[in-house]
Amino acid sequence: QAEEELSEVCARRARQLQEMGRRERLLRGAARRAEEQLESFKARVMGVCAPAAVGAAGKAVTEQQVIEKVRQVSQESQQSHAREKHLQEELSSRLSKDKEVSAALEVLKKSLRELQ
Repeated sequence: QAEEELSEVCARRARQLQEMGRRERLLRGAARRAEEQLESFKARVMGVCAPAAVGAAGKAVTEQQVIEKVRQVSQESQQSHAREKHLQEELSSRLSKDKEVSAALEVLKKSLRELQ
């Protein structure tokens, strides 16, 4: 009976090892595909950003230069959005004040008409 149990344990362990091997192969494949996708994305980003990354034509562009340019563009975009929001708030405030002035002007016109 001990031999039978030992045999079962060995068989179970063998199946577990096979399953682990299968999972490892799947993970390696997924990692390889992810790396290929990353390289493809990086190449596309470099292709799009490289002309804008450096001023001098014909010079090789480093990844670091592209990263810095992307950061710069992102920062400028955030600043632009903040400025746009501020301008919208300012416009809204001015429109509100204009409405108040228009209403006060109408009241004044009405009062003047009544006085005549």
